Amino acid sequence: MNNRSPEISPDGSTGGVRGILTIGLLFFIFGFVTWLNGPLITFVKLAFTLDDVNAFLVPMAFYLSYFFLALPASAILRRTGMKQGMALGLYIMAAGSVLFGQFTTMRDYPGALAGLFITGAGLSLLQTASNPYVCIIGPHESAARRIAVMGICHKFAGVIAPFIFAALVLKDVETFDTDVAKAPTHEAREALLDAFAARVHAPYLLMALMLALLGVWIARSKLPDVRPEPAVNSGEMRSVFAVPHLWLGVVCLFLYVGVEVMAGDAIGLYGAGFGLPISATRLFTSYTLFAMLIGYVAGLLVIPRFISQQSYLAVSAALGVILTVGAYLTSGYTSVAFIAALGFANAMMWPAIFPLAIRGLGSHTETGSAFLIMAISGGALMPYAFGLLKEHVDFQLAYLLLAVPSYLYILFYGVAGWRAKSAASLAQPI
Repeated sequence: MNNRSPEISPDGSTGGVRGILTIGLLFFIFGFVTWLNGPLITFVKLAFTLDDVNAFLVPMAFYLSYFFLALPASAILRRTGMKQGMALGLYIMAAGSVLFGQFTTMRDYPGALAGLFITGAGLSLLQTASNPYVCIIGPHESAARRIAVMGICHKFAGVIAPFIFAALVLKDVETFDTDVAKAPTHEAREALLDAFAARVHAPYLLMALMLALLGVWIARSKLPDVRPEPAVNSGEMRSVFAVPHLWLGVVCLFLYVGVEVMAGDAIGLYGAGFGLPISATRLFTSYTLFAMLIGYVAGLLVIPRFISQQSYLAVSAALGVILTVGAYLTSGYTSVAFIAALGFANAMMWPAIFPLAIRGLGSHTETGSAFLIMAISGGALMPYAFGLLKEHVDFQLAYLLLAVPSYLYILFYGVAGWRAKSAASLAQPI
């Protein structure tokens, strides 16, 4: 029996337009939360007086939760269904936001990292449900277009998040270091740091309330609880471990998220390497996300009408190599502009990789999706590796050494890796 909902119905019945808009709102929310990590790196470096390596524990804690909790999330979704699973993910995110705000106000860095880990755990559940939901709600051939719509919502939130965070938390940051350095006593210095750290308390409590209310709304909504469509002859594929294109896709997604987070979250510290002022670097994440937003719109217009999602992936990866080399060969704001432009190259990678990797999994869709969500841990490890590597080599060379091989592998997946078949063959033809 086919349980898949139609792609979009004019009247919004069975979750058509209304369903797409609802999921789009979810992508906006977790885009906003996710892309706060860029300015958060700058914030914790000041509030907790950290070096660059320890400041990069922010994305480390956030994205590692995907690795540890994606498979449990898959098991939860099999019990709750996708809709209730998405609501549960929002509740968990709300709890993590409360903890982060509270522990940061107390200037307890391990506790703040724990709050980010819990927020990431909620997002892993939300993403494990929402990404395959978008893929299976309509035809496979246009999955990248639907994910592109979600990506526009996600990246638009990412564009505005750093500006909102800067206005609420990072205001007057240019003079903060000087004020702390000039504090006459240790007690005065600690009072300044305490007051600065406490700036996140009210915004994160408000965000937690909004997440919880959204969870209640999703749970009570008429959003259909879409189930994966069983694959034809699914008995031939007994396990996801027999699907090469999935596992090549997992590696591809790991590397993609790594370079995406480096371009979005690490761009502030990259700019700081040239001695650029904090008043400028605190907003660099928004520029990367703006470039990604343009990339999503471009992908939405041309896929699959003029180019297939796999071909666009290959072109995007080649562009990633060119822009990374351009960043290495230039300096200052020009080099930063090349890094920000990587947002355009990265934009349509997730929308292409995800549907290609879960193609033909049928009843194994949730499990395959969970492994792909685990690959988001690339956002934890690669920026941290960048922080470590730039302690030993020039920071531009460190970026080049991590990014170029990653884009070359993504290029391979777009050209050939997605075609890989097991000996038993897949249920769906390529």
